[in-house]
Amino acid sequence: MKQPLSLLDLNLLVKDTLENQLDPVYWVIAEIADLNQARQGHAYLELVEKQGQQIAAKVRANIWAYTYRNLATRFESITGQSLNSGMKILAQVSVTFHEVYGISLNIRDIDPNFTLGERARIRQEVIERLAREELLDKNKLLNLSRVPQRVAVISSITAAGYGDFVKQLQNNRYGFQVNHSLFQATLQGNEAVKTLIAALQLVFSQHEANPFDALILIRGGGAQLDLDCFDNYDLARQLANSPIPVITGIGHERDETIADLVAHTKLKTPTATAEFLLSGFLEFEEQLEWQWKQIQRSAELMRHSEERKLQELEHRLQQHAKFNLQKEKERLYYTLKQIRTLAAQPLHLSRIKLNNLSLILEKSSKYRIQRGKEQIEAIEKDMQRLNPQRFFEMGYTRTEINGIPIQQVEIKVGDEIDTYGIQNKIRSKVIKLENYGK
Repeated sequence: MKQPLSLLDLNLLVKDTLENQLDPVYWVIAEIADLNQARQGHAYLELVEKQGQQIAAKVRANIWAYTYRNLATRFESITGQSLNSGMKILAQVSVTFHEVYGISLNIRDIDPNFTLGERARIRQEVIERLAREELLDKNKLLNLSRVPQRVAVISSITAAGYGDFVKQLQNNRYGFQVNHSLFQATLQGNEAVKTLIAALQLVFSQHEANPFDALILIRGGGAQLDLDCFDNYDLARQLANSPIPVITGIGHERDETIADLVAHTKLKTPTATAEFLLSGFLEFEEQLEWQWKQIQRSAELMRHSEERKLQELEHRLQQHAKFNLQKEKERLYYTLKQIRTLAAQPLHLSRIKLNNLSLILEKSSKYRIQRGKEQIEAIEKDMQRLNPQRFFEMGYTRTEINGIPIQQVEIKVGDEIDTYGIQNKIRSKVIKLENYGK
């Protein structure tokens, strides 16, 4: 049996062995599980390697103040984000062993390009998985309302992007009103994905009772690594399977995320998202105005057509009346002639002929009276059908400028026009003219 060693002697032996047997530095891939900065400027980390959800290895590490200051500045300038928990890094380390504190790693350098490349690799794997599951275009198949009047917004109430979105909606020059409900979520960091999915589930549950027209996901740009949560597979899958059309306004065009890829409509910024909603309202309003003008034009043409028919009917009635008057004159002349002939004959013959003539006149008078009554009733029906008042009752209007129908004058911007309905007279001022084909 060898001579027993004290614990201190054993630790000094381990330290001496490590220093003599290991290389001065190694490049090591690990995930930052925890990072704390001391007041002196040093950084203390816990590095881990995971296999699935299990930790396979763990070790303490440190970055001395001078190195940390230079290293952190360079890392942030390249990646756009400071070193933080949850990042996977490629670090140059030396192995140290302290007889009291045990083994640790002294980090001398970190490769920021590895962190960016690792992010790109993971992102591509998520995209390929979504493509295999046919989820990239699923939400795009939903019908997005041209006028989404009730929308759910997932964002943070403190996010500048959310403030820009609300300001753009409320201050629009058209006076359109969009009913929007905020569902709070964290937009970056380790808790972001969990809170975003929770907000989505809350939106979906409310949608069942009172449907939303659109689901808006907005943030407002940021560094690339700040947007990592929007490249998460679980979040992308929830968005792709959303029963509501998803509109994203997460960041600028160069920062396209996987959430943008699976969304129904992707826009650059929250402000652009608000403008997109308002443009649907404006387009719909303009189409309504055009259709109303078409109705007015059709009504005016119909009115002119019916007026012409009425004039033709009046002319025919006048001609018919003249013809009947002439025929009546001829009958009266013939009757007078008969009476004169009768008066020149003997009395007993005159009475017989007079009785016959009376019967003939009575029958003729009844026929003409009945015929005239029928004709008058038919004329009254035509007059009632062609009465311009009926057009007002059907919802049509008449528009004039200074008492002259607008189709008979040249209309100019600034003209005042009078529109007559069944009960009201509306005075308007022409502020815009648009020509369309006849």
